[in-house]
Amino acid sequence: MTIKILLVEDQTIVRNGLKMIIEQDEKYEIVGEASNGLEALEIVGKKQVDLVLMDIRMPEMNGIEATKKIKDQYPHMKIIILTTFDDEEYAYETLKDGANGFLLKSSEPAKLLSSIQSVMEGGLVLQEDVAAKLMPKLLKQTVSSNGPTQNIPLTERELEIVKLIGEGKTNKEIANRLFLSIGTVKNHITHILQELDLRDRTQLAIYALKKGIV
Repeated sequence: MTIKILLVEDQTIVRNGLKMIIEQDEKYEIVGEASNGLEALEIVGKKQVDLVLMDIRMPEMNGIEATKKIKDQYPHMKIIILTTFDDEEYAYETLKDGANGFLLKSSEPAKLLSSIQSVMEGGLVLQEDVAAKLMPKLLKQTVSSNGPTQNIPLTERELEIVKLIGEGKTNKEIANRLFLSIGTVKNHITHILQELDLRDRTQLAIYALKKGIV
């Protein structure tokens, strides 16, 4: 199945470069291009889009605001943030709003392609140097001294799955680790999200870090 991708980037030369890299792999198809968040919102409302590659700093509407609006309207749409700014605040804000990954534009082409594949399989992708800054910020928000997993309405198996999601594992990797089918893993995740009143696995990964499950 072809993965349909929207490129959101205000610099034409960068957008063209990303398009060339992505279209080298026949699994991916660029179905739209936008130079700001407003254009992105218009396109996702008209076309089938599986994944958005989103710049941060753009005119009219930046990537942070566009990510929030897209995720509010299309919670299952995947979004990877692309930026030249290795600032953990950008990553933190977009991840809170449901982004599925955060990469620097200086990443190698192979890293970009593997990140798209990982996110489409349910993974959470964070640039290594950004993650190094972001994790301490999240870990400061751990629960009280009553214990990290107390009062969490999940079974032991569900806690195992939450831990692996917090480590950025895909559904396939979780299934292999726990000797479950991918369908069973998906069912568990659906139940976990309902129990914890969370929107998606990105929020669940952040929850796992905050609660000290990871």
